[in-house]
Amino acid sequence: RLKNSMLKPLSSKDWDYAKAAHLLNRAGFGGPPAEIQKLADLGLDQAVSFLLDYESIPDPVVDPVWAKPDPERMQKIRDMNQHSTPEEKRQFQQEEQRNQRERMMELRGWWLARMAKGPRPLQEKLVLFWHGHFATSVEKVRDAYFMWRQNDIFRRLATGNWTLLLLEVGKDPAMLVWLDQAQSNRQHPNENFAREVMELFALGEGHYTEHDIGEAARALTGWSLDRVNQEFISRPFAHDPAEKTFLGRTGNLDGEDVIAQIVAQPQAAKFITAKLWNYFAGQEPSEELNEALAANFRANGNNFKPFLDALFHSGEFYSDTVIRNQVKSPVQWLVGSVRVLECELPPPLVSWGMLRQLGQDLFAPPNVKGWDGGVTWITTNTLLERYNDAQSLVQGTVPPLTANDYARKQGGAGGEKAMKMLQRLRMGGVNVEKILTPEERADKNKIVTALEHRLFQAALNSGQQQTLRDFLDAKTNLSDANIVTTIRLMMSTPEYQVT
Repeated sequence: RLKNSMLKPLSSKDWDYAKAAHLLNRAGFGGPPAEIQKLADLGLDQAVSFLLDYESIPDPVVDPVWAKPDPERMQKIRDMNQHSTPEEKRQFQQEEQRNQRERMMELRGWWLARMAKGPRPLQEKLVLFWHGHFATSVEKVRDAYFMWRQNDIFRRLATGNWTLLLLEVGKDPAMLVWLDQAQSNRQHPNENFAREVMELFALGEGHYTEHDIGEAARALTGWSLDRVNQEFISRPFAHDPAEKTFLGRTGNLDGEDVIAQIVAQPQAAKFITAKLWNYFAGQEPSEELNEALAANFRANGNNFKPFLDALFHSGEFYSDTVIRNQVKSPVQWLVGSVRVLECELPPPLVSWGMLRQLGQDLFAPPNVKGWDGGVTWITTNTLLERYNDAQSLVQGTVPPLTANDYARKQGGAGGEKAMKMLQRLRMGGVNVEKILTPEERADKNKIVTALEHRLFQAALNSGQQQTLRDFLDAKTNLSDANIVTTIRLMMSTPEYQVT
């Protein structure tokens, strides 16, 4: 860590339960009181290490069975397109689309389960960051294996090297399709990836010229996709071998030279450190702070792990302006709710519907810029949907909007079938006995205090507390059903929408 007025580590005497909760909320998806207390007892250094050195924790999650190349399927698609009747082709395409939809639904559930129940919360929080950063959508890629493969790159390289990550993502089949690099060649260089790797991924607007985009596109020709084997391929005959000048470097540059020259720019470190700070701290860093962050990043060889270590140790990360001042993303809201309530994740179809209604459809970001985040997560509609989803989570019912939306997408008889299927789905709901002791459940004041501690790691204001006590006073008994309604009311406060 740098010896700097900025990024000074938090003093060990200032480490407490509230700071541990903040670390788990931001470097993961939160958790129940016992999990937070465990981090608090470790002390700052060991708590950060526990989350950051996740490679030492076994990962028992098994990949989807279809998460591997399938050359036979791809050859069959090629043959079908070339030699089939229109009717055979139509039936085959319908079957393919159905298979892809089912695999994507499984993939969403698989990833959410990793976030909610997996042993490496920071790794999954970073995968979510990289997914939003390199925003790639299945709506264009149309291949579940490609989407899983990109997700796996983010997981493998989550805390690795910046240059290596940019290279792997640039050669990733999903990205090659998403930004049209697969069809680029020396006669017709495609500028999409060349532009976005600078504008959105590594430098930001104003730090390159249109000439740089054109030269980068020429250098990147030859990066292509072997569609049968579903992997990156370098095609020398498609590469433009002529001299190019890119960001001040001249020569017969290729794609790897482009990435190396981008990362060599001082702006590349500032761009990514500012974005990571904003993601974890919930606000843009000051210029002075980001200079310190970028200097740390460069001093550690553009590697993310030592940078994140400094970030999670820094006093700035635990300041009053940062703690409980970030709007929860829909994924943070859903996964965090499941974790703090110690309940089951809704079935994949229901989880997908919830997140879609809340504005964060995994594997389908709205555009190449990804999700805007922050206060844009909250609108009149999405806030109401959060309240409805809170009720569904705690009571174990399928949200009506999710059911209606899915049924409408299926259409006609398919919609009626989908609605009946959704109505048969079972969700766990909250087990009150699991999260409150018998002593707590017998006293309205203790119910409110225990739930505040669990849901907010802080106290609500006196007016909110009194409203909750009045609600419980009006009931003839402190039944589990009434306690569940209390939880729903607390999840419908403005305070629950932030972390």
